[in-house]
Amino acid sequence: MNNKQLDINQEVLLDKKTDLELDLLLNTIYQLSSFDFRQYARSSIYRRIHNRMKMDQIPTISRLLEKVIHEEGVLEQLLNDFSINVTEMFRDPSFFQAFRTKVVPILREYPEIRIWHAGCATGEEVFSMAILLKEEGLLDKTILYATDMNEEVLKKAKQGAFSLLKMKNYTKNYLQAGGTHAFSEYYQTDHLYAYFHSDLLKNIIFAQHNLVTDQSFNEFHVIICRNVLIYFTTELQNQVQQLFFESLGEKGFLGLGDKETLCFTKTMAAYTEFVPKEKIYQKN
Repeated sequence: MNNKQLDINQEVLLDKKTDLELDLLLNTIYQLSSFDFRQYARSSIYRRIHNRMKMDQIPTISRLLEKVIHEEGVLEQLLNDFSINVTEMFRDPSFFQAFRTKVVPILREYPEIRIWHAGCATGEEVFSMAILLKEEGLLDKTILYATDMNEEVLKKAKQGAFSLLKMKNYTKNYLQAGGTHAFSEYYQTDHLYAYFHSDLLKNIIFAQHNLVTDQSFNEFHVIICRNVLIYFTTELQNQVQQLFFESLGEKGFLGLGDKETLCFTKTMAAYTEFVPKEKIYQKN
């Protein structure tokens, strides 16, 4: 991990009893749901569990474990708590600017394009990519696969509706990312939401996929997985990076978040740093 990752995943020092409780809870979740959080960074998982306990006034992890086993809906709520849903449209605009100017000219030569957005959350990033590709004349020959482990956030993503209050910031990001139109051309509004046009949705396939337990499902020209791996242990990051390596075609591109890196992974030697500052790598 780099220094930024260490800052985010600063280890929480748990006493032995709490650590044991946490092990039991995560093992139980895996047994009941097949979702495996046992190799997520302990600090991140513990914060989410602690927040749930505080909101529901649950005194111990053992008591939460009991509720997970015996009370309907508690497991689903906890799985939603564990899902990483922090996102925004054209987040880190310089990444999209670099993608537009450096990667798109290469993709333009392909007869068809397949892009996988892994851990897409509520879909802001995949809609951003659809807009970028539309402006570059590539959307019609592109299939965008948007996956997440959380079915509830995928339902929201499919609607293409985002809070109107966020549009000012999203417009700023869009312009900084090199947008060539008025951002408002891409959506309609009511008093609460911005509804993005259906032509952006026609080439997007939303599907549930768990990076920890599921396998490769296609060969891609581009894989985007930004600000997800920082929540994984080093061992799990290596596992997921192997999945991405197997899923990328020859000369395919991998885009990571600004706090993520391939430098300490087993697959690093298989890539070239295509745009180092923006964490865009190309498979050798």
